Amino acid sequence: MGVWNAASLLGLLALLHTWGARAYVEVNMEDKVEAVLGDPAQIACIFTSGEGTGGSGGMVIKWYYVKSSGNSQLIYDQDTLQKTVQKNTPYTDRITVNNTGTTGQVVLTISDVKLSDEVDFICHVQIIGEGTGEGRTKLRVFKAPDYPTIEGMENGISVNDEAKKIASCKVKNGYPKPEVTWYKDNTPLRTTPDVLNFEYRTTTGSSGLYSVESDLIMKVKKEDKDAVFYCEIRFFVPGAEKMFETNRINITVYYPPTAAKMWVESPKNKIKEDDTVELHCASNGNNPAQEFTIKTPNRSPSSAKIMVMKNVSRLDSGVYECIVLETENFGEFSANTTVFVNYLDDAIIEPKGTVLMEQNKELKASCNALASLNTKTTWLKNGKEVAKGHHLSLEDLTYDSAGTYVCVVTVPEIPEMQTSASLQVHVQGPPKILEKYFNEKETTEKELELTCHVRGHPTPQITWTTSEGKVISSASQTKTEVGAKSVVKVVVTSNMTIFCNSSNDFGTDSVMYNIKIIKAETSKPQEKVQTGSNGVIIAVIIICILLLAILGSVLYFLYKKGKICNRSGKKDFTKEKSGKDKIVVEMKSDNTEEAILLGVNGEKQLPSDQ
Repeated sequence: MGVWNAASLLGLLALLHTWGARAYVEVNMEDKVEAVLGDPAQIACIFTSGEGTGGSGGMVIKWYYVKSSGNSQLIYDQDTLQKTVQKNTPYTDRITVNNTGTTGQVVLTISDVKLSDEVDFICHVQIIGEGTGEGRTKLRVFKAPDYPTIEGMENGISVNDEAKKIASCKVKNGYPKPEVTWYKDNTPLRTTPDVLNFEYRTTTGSSGLYSVESDLIMKVKKEDKDAVFYCEIRFFVPGAEKMFETNRINITVYYPPTAAKMWVESPKNKIKEDDTVELHCASNGNNPAQEFTIKTPNRSPSSAKIMVMKNVSRLDSGVYECIVLETENFGEFSANTTVFVNYLDDAIIEPKGTVLMEQNKELKASCNALASLNTKTTWLKNGKEVAKGHHLSLEDLTYDSAGTYVCVVTVPEIPEMQTSASLQVHVQGPPKILEKYFNEKETTEKELELTCHVRGHPTPQITWTTSEGKVISSASQTKTEVGAKSVVKVVVTSNMTIFCNSSNDFGTDSVMYNIKIIKAETSKPQEKVQTGSNGVIIAVIIICILLLAILGSVLYFLYKKGKICNRSGKKDFTKEKSGKDKIVVEMKSDNTEEAILLGVNGEKQLPSDQ
């Protein structure tokens, strides 16, 4: 009995061992699943058993999540008969399972992923008659941060200062925590004791997102004034690492001067009198602890970096000095520049003002203007150039030589510099009226305006008189550059003669205006002229006809005498038509209706004889 029992036990153990080798459940899950905050996440649970994907006895699937305490909580379970989402859990309204498990895969979908969802999820699979198995997946949640910002210190930093904060970089609302790296001129910065360091502050808001602020602590050098600083932000997203860069900034670095400099800011070209001159005094440092002084040769010194001098003159020419005092280290530096104010004095003509010259004589004049630069001189008359150079020479003076001569002096290097003077030339002599001696004026108007231009010096006196010697007092006279001009209005009642008389110390001159009244022509005289023209034409035609008639008569007479043709052997065609062949000319006159018929022999015939 004991032996049987032992054999029975050995057989049972062998049977159980064989059954255990076939009855198992294996669950496979990813180590982690990544999702973006607010997006859905899917966690897959893949399982197999000794008989494939499921057993004949049924299946139970359960999902758990692991709390921060380490305990797991059921959030979903299903069996052959029902599927249940557990109530009163963080996932009650946010999870779905998309398969019953008959395919060997169950997918848990979590909507609107939150940061608190970053936990382990457990998939538990039990197949009746096969066994149980489970796996777990870590859900990782990501949130890209906002675009970072950077700002430098509003106040500049001196090279004499110890290491201090020069800029700050901020990045907000990222998960996991973003990393900040500082760059200078595209080179990452590394900590250097007493020279370069970084300070970081990390905060977590109520949403659980991270915000990082980093300060750059640095001892600056003069070279840093041209450097460019920025931050690089690195952060993770599902399946990748990304990066943001801030804007580039410069920082204000104060450094002490080592030299001064001075220059004329404006005008950029040569300086001339009455210009506004702007002088600048500066140093090669930018430390605020600097004092500037500009010393001038003839004006009060200025305690500013910029000095503006208005309406400068040649007296402002000289050496100007810029003095820089650095009060922090008590260093003093100076520089200077020379200012030269160009000038052009008024033009002077010799002889001056007005000159009196006799006809046929020669006039010589000169024009000069004192200037700091080379000049160019031109003589003008009535706006036209008459000579170049300082000297003007006029030979054989006539009345045409009289007038105003303008001397214009310019500076080619500074076109704006210009001066001028004028010379009035009078040519002495008797008056000369420009109008011709005899002037005939025809008019239909009752009033006529006459003008008389007179040359001469001294200025001629102009009078208007009638042929009877009566002076017309209504005339006006104006002085011209070369003499005088007079205008008179006369009342025309009949044909008349008016005289323009001029005189001065050297003689007299006069011209005559013969005025004729023209009456308006009527239409009747015009018709007579037309009729007369027609009569002339008719008379010419009649004369031509008479000449033809005489020629015909002569020819006929010669024919009768046998002087033209030989009658022998020829037909006398004149006899056949002797009674009818008569040359007849009809003469008509426009003044009478009578018709005159002339025969070949010049005899008069009546019209009925034709």
